[in-house]
Amino acid sequence: MNVPRVEQEGEAAFAAVDLSIVVPVFNERPTLGELVTQCVSAMEPLGLAWEIIIVDDGSTDGSFDEVATLHASDPRVRGLRLRTNLGKAAALAVGFRTARGDRIVTMDGDLQDDPAEIPNLLARLDDGYDLVSGWKQQRNDPTSRVIASRLFNGLSRAVSNVELHDVNCGLKAYLREVTEEVPLYGELHRFIPLLASWRGFRVAEVVVSHRPRAVGRSKYGWSRALRGIMDLVTVVCLTRYNRRPAHFFSLPGSALILVGTSICGYVAYLRLAYGHIWNRHPLLIFAVLLAVVGVQLFTTGLLGEMMVDAGRRIDEDFEAARKIG
Repeated sequence: MNVPRVEQEGEAAFAAVDLSIVVPVFNERPTLGELVTQCVSAMEPLGLAWEIIIVDDGSTDGSFDEVATLHASDPRVRGLRLRTNLGKAAALAVGFRTARGDRIVTMDGDLQDDPAEIPNLLARLDDGYDLVSGWKQQRNDPTSRVIASRLFNGLSRAVSNVELHDVNCGLKAYLREVTEEVPLYGELHRFIPLLASWRGFRVAEVVVSHRPRAVGRSKYGWSRALRGIMDLVTVVCLTRYNRRPAHFFSLPGSALILVGTSICGYVAYLRLAYGHIWNRHPLLIFAVLLAVVGVQLFTTGLLGEMMVDAGRRIDEDFEAARKIG
């Protein structure tokens, strides 16, 4: 990953900022100038020291050159560039590490997110919340994308018990502690509110406006929604079951073992009672398969518990060593 910084001069004058706006972009050159203009208009009434960090995620349309031009006219515009397209999570992670504000706002660079909503997000943070997520109640997207988004968000609510209507909205406000503690890799940026909530941060939601896309076309659709569902399973494993892997593996494994052995017992009864199993050979093979898979899941859960216990003991030994020292 190559992360050269656009700005060099003028940085000291803005070393202390109250708010950092992080914008990951990929081939969004036509909208960047207008985005910065709208951010300036939204921030001027607040009287805050602020910066906007535009993270170029391997664009091929000259987006980074446009960022350099914008920085030359306004040093509050800062730029980072990834050598290749690594995805939104990587771009956000780099932006979070570079941000200097105690509060951070993220938004997309396609002008569908309205910078005028930033004061509303910050006001909600001031109410005592750690993360405020936007809710695009009225979406200006194709019908297929709206349906995919609603299905994905409904499944996220059902699995996580975090009552948010729009988990994947790009317009969010965070306290710095959230961005420092919540891990980001792969495509986990979709689930930052869920990860934050499971770590004990207070999460809220604010209805925000959603504008029609002015330039280009959306990069999201059903394929992204399906990948998001698979990522949701990963998030559940990493949060709800990371301290009790046996509950995730051993319980279903035990159920498969029970079903498999029960079917094997039925086939054995047929063999003993009637001398043959009445063409139940496929059923017998299926029962053995269930039992084998069940044993594998059960032992995986036990191994996971042993690894968690070993990690806990290492942490305890480390704390004891620190106290002695």
